Amino acid sequence: MPEEQSPSWKLEKGIKGDFVFKGLTALFAFSILAILLLMVAEMVLASLPAIRKFGWSFIFDRQWDAVQESFGALAYIWGSVVSSILALLLAAPLSIGTALFVTEIAPKRIGSAIAALVELLAAIPSVIYGLWGILVMAPWLQRTVEPFLIKHFGFLPFFQGAPYGVSMLAAIFIMTIMVVPIITSIAKEVLLAVPQSQKEAAIALGATRWEMLRIAVLPYGKSGIMGAVILGFGRVIGETMAVTMVIGNTPQISLSLLNPAYTMPSVIANEFAEASSKLHSAALMEIGLILLVVTLIINILARFLLWGVSRGPAGGIK
Repeated sequence: MPEEQSPSWKLEKGIKGDFVFKGLTALFAFSILAILLLMVAEMVLASLPAIRKFGWSFIFDRQWDAVQESFGALAYIWGSVVSSILALLLAAPLSIGTALFVTEIAPKRIGSAIAALVELLAAIPSVIYGLWGILVMAPWLQRTVEPFLIKHFGFLPFFQGAPYGVSMLAAIFIMTIMVVPIITSIAKEVLLAVPQSQKEAAIALGATRWEMLRIAVLPYGKSGIMGAVILGFGRVIGETMAVTMVIGNTPQISLSLLNPAYTMPSVIANEFAEASSKLHSAALMEIGLILLVVTLIINILARFLLWGVSRGPAGGIK
């Protein structure tokens, strides 16, 4: 009969196993950070020719001429920021209202079905949205919406010009559709984290359903909802394929939403494979670096807001 292993030997073996497991998981975690740092370093190195030649003027110059090797990113930054902000202004109320309906108003079975459909929309590839946008939405905008806006609101600088169909307005609409499922899903989880006792207390004090939502639910989850909106902003500002297919891809700065525009991801997707010189490639890489930094800042801010909700209103874990 083999001798039984002593308890001390088993304990030592278990400690060694825990040490190895802890080391492996730490290696996996830090490898993600290492990949991110490697990406940033590689993009900085690839962008150095453009950074050295143009400096800060690269951000504020609107000229983009590959033949003359004169590059400025302002038109692309303008297109990305304006389209993303306006898309969020449309998407945020729709998303928050949907999340409130699903969590607080609709019967559980109906709410679950709607939540599942919303999450299904988030899983649709962006190229499908782009195909729908270019084949269905853009012609509809050109024939119906944009002529109406020009006729009735053409005195405003935002609705002046010709009805192209492919335009900043089309990009805003397609980005709104794409970001609604993301904001709705996150806002739903935030609202579900509101303590039931807090809602019951408001009802017990005589509050109506709307008053309960206004004084007990929304204040508790406001930072988390804001975090969801900011995460949505990080999502849409980096959207490439769908926006490229409907925005018109013209590097111009215009107040009119009916004119074509250009975004940072779109110019990288369209020109990187055909860059005519090393400086051209460096300029495109610098645009990518700007986009990466902006996206990281947005997501870090959103995570801090969501973290504040998870800790509860008084700082204690709920």
